[in-house]
Amino acid sequence: MESKLEQLTQKLYDEGLAKGKGEAEKMVREAEVRAEKIVKEARAKAEQVEAKAAAAAEEMRKNTLTEVTLAGRGAVARIKEQIESLIVASAIDKGVHAAAIDPEFIKKILLETAHGWNPAGGKVSLEALLPEARRGELDAALKGSAGELLGAGIEVGYSPEVRSGVRVGPKGGGYYVSLEEDALKALLTEYLRPRIAKLLFE
Repeated sequence: MESKLEQLTQKLYDEGLAKGKGEAEKMVREAEVRAEKIVKEARAKAEQVEAKAAAAAEEMRKNTLTEVTLAGRGAVARIKEQIESLIVASAIDKGVHAAAIDPEFIKKILLETAHGWNPAGGKVSLEALLPEARRGELDAALKGSAGELLGAGIEVGYSPEVRSGVRVGPKGGGYYVSLEEDALKALLTEYLRPRIAKLLFE
């Protein structure tokens, strides 16, 4: 009897052990499957994060390159503009200043202006304003040309607002054409700048 009891106990023990082993193996397999799934998900997330980081880095690289390129172009353009300005200024400053205070140049420019005001040759009535500060010098220099100027329809006056050169407009009119030193420089600068740029940079 003892032997049957031992056998039964052994059998129950073995069955319980086998069942426990089976359940343990099943649990291990399920745990391995879950672990594999977690690892796959973690890898997928890591790849997504890596891809996003790579895309962000590439975007930043492109943006930085674009900004550097634009800044470089802007700097080159500013340098070119400064070079053009220096060359134009050195080319015209002294010449324009000398012309703007030269009585002979002023006389010629007044006569040309009168002719250009009415190219058909009709009568013009213009008023020219010269620098008040140079009245004595210009009166003496233009004394011999007074008849010629009046004959062309130009009456000469003086104004403290005119520093050098001349302003010309219709007599009693509300507008004038400035042939003052600064205006001549601006006009010549606009004319010369594109030509200097073409010579230097094309």
